[in-house]
Amino acid sequence: MTDGTGLIGRFYKEIIEGGNLDLIDELAADDLVDHEEALPGQPPGKEGVRFFVTAIRAAFQDIKVKTMEPWLTDGNLEACHVILTGTHRGDMAGVPASGNSVEFGGTDIIRVEDGKVAEHWGSTDTMSLMQQIGAIPQ
Repeated sequence: MTDGTGLIGRFYKEIIEGGNLDLIDELAADDLVDHEEALPGQPPGKEGVRFFVTAIRAAFQDIKVKTMEPWLTDGNLEACHVILTGTHRGDMAGVPASGNSVEFGGTDIIRVEDGKVAEHWGSTDTMSLMQQIGAIPQ
């Protein structure tokens, strides 16, 4: 699959960018295991996904997917690298709105079971993001 319509693509386009939090119930297993470091206060499982999306959309209400490639699938695994853009207009992990435009990337791998995300591994360029919002010096 190379067209970005897999579960990762739907997550970024419809949930992160589009704000459809109800879709989390359709795409994420109840017992989803997330191996990426959690935000402060983020619960595990499906509710952790909802927490993350709510936090990122509150901080960057205009968040957009700039690119999502390369896109790879192998059996029940999907992977992609995504670049997101937005304007820091709300609190992000305790950092008040700076008004700064940001561009940051992340790489995700998911394991799909019964049509839902059962497991997630991810790496986000948090250092670059924190520098762009003024939380740490560049």
